[in-house]
Amino acid sequence: MAKIKPSKGAPYARIIGVGGYRPTRVVPNEVILEKIDSSDEWIRSRSGIETRHWASPEETVAAMSIEASGKALADAGIDATQIGAVVVSTVSHFSQTPAIATEIADKLGTDKAAAFDISAGCAGFGYGLTLAKGMIVEGSAEYVLVIGVERLSDLTDLEDRATAFLFGDGAGAVVVGPSQEPAIGPTVWGSEGDKAETIKQTVPWDRFRIGDVSELPLDAEGNVKFPAITQEGQAVFRWAVFEMAKVAQQALDAAGISPDDLDVFIPHQANVRIIDSMVKTLKLPEHVTVARDIRTTGNTSAASIPLAMERLLATGEAKSGDTALVIGFGAGLVYAATVVTLP
Repeated sequence: MAKIKPSKGAPYARIIGVGGYRPTRVVPNEVILEKIDSSDEWIRSRSGIETRHWASPEETVAAMSIEASGKALADAGIDATQIGAVVVSTVSHFSQTPAIATEIADKLGTDKAAAFDISAGCAGFGYGLTLAKGMIVEGSAEYVLVIGVERLSDLTDLEDRATAFLFGDGAGAVVVGPSQEPAIGPTVWGSEGDKAETIKQTVPWDRFRIGDVSELPLDAEGNVKFPAITQEGQAVFRWAVFEMAKVAQQALDAAGISPDDLDVFIPHQANVRIIDSMVKTLKLPEHVTVARDIRTTGNTSAASIPLAMERLLATGEAKSGDTALVIGFGAGLVYAATVVTLP
C-alpha cells in the first residue's frame, strides 16, 4: 500500500492584517422611524444602535469586500499574489453560483487562489478564521484572506418594528498567515438546528418561481415584499446571553486563558444589551476593552467582528499583540468562539 506524503505547513497561524469598509451613507434612527411606530430612545435602549451604514448600488458585496481586503493586505504587508485562498462569509450575495469569492480573488489580483463562500450567518467570520488556520497549518496555503461581508439593508423589512432598526452593511477582512507561536486558539463552535426558526429568511426564493403570491407577505401598498430576515427577539436574546457566555468561557478554557489575561473582548455586534450581559456573566475585569461598534455600525452579521476589530485598532483602544476573545453567533443557530492575538 502506497503511503501518502505528510503535509508540511506552519506550526501555527495568526492574524497579520485587518481592514474594514463601511458604506458612505450613514443612516440615523430617524430614517428608520419613518415606517415603524417607535422612537429613537426605544431603539437606543433596546439595541444601543444610533446609526448604521447602508450601501449604495455601487457598493456591492464584491466592491466592499475588495476595499476591505485591500486595506487588510496593506496592513499585513503582503501582495495579493501571495494569497493562497479567499474565504468569504456572507448571506447577502444573491447569486447562488458562482461564489462571490472567485470574483474577489480575481479582482484583487491573486494568482489563481482557491476561493469559496460559506453561509454561517453571524458566526461566519469565526468559521472562516478556523478554516484559514487549518489551511496554513496543513500546508495548503501560506496566507489566507478571510472576509465577512453583508448588504443586510437588502434583507431588511423596514415595516417590521422588531428588526427594521437592527441591520447595517459593510465588509471586514483579515489576512491569516504563518506563526512560530500559537496566536489563534482552539475554536469552540457548533450549531443548534432545533432553534433554526428563531432567525430565518421570511420567504424562500423558490416561492417566487412558483408564481402563487397569495400567501406571500405584502407591504403597506399591497406589493409583495422581498424576502427579509426575521427573528424571535426574546428567544434569541435569552439564547445569546445564557448559552453564548458558556461557549465564550469554553473558548477561554481551551486556550488556557483566564478573564484576567484578556485585553480585549470582541463579540458579534448584535445588541449592546447582549454584549453587556455577556461581560457581566463572564466577569470580565474593567481593564478589558469591549467592542461596542454596534452603536454606529448596526448588526452587520459576518462583517461585525472584523469591522469592530479594525476600529478598535484604528482608534488605539486596542493594540497589536493584545489578547482578544472573539465570538460570533446567529442564524442556524450557529456559533464560534476563539482567542486570538491581535495583529
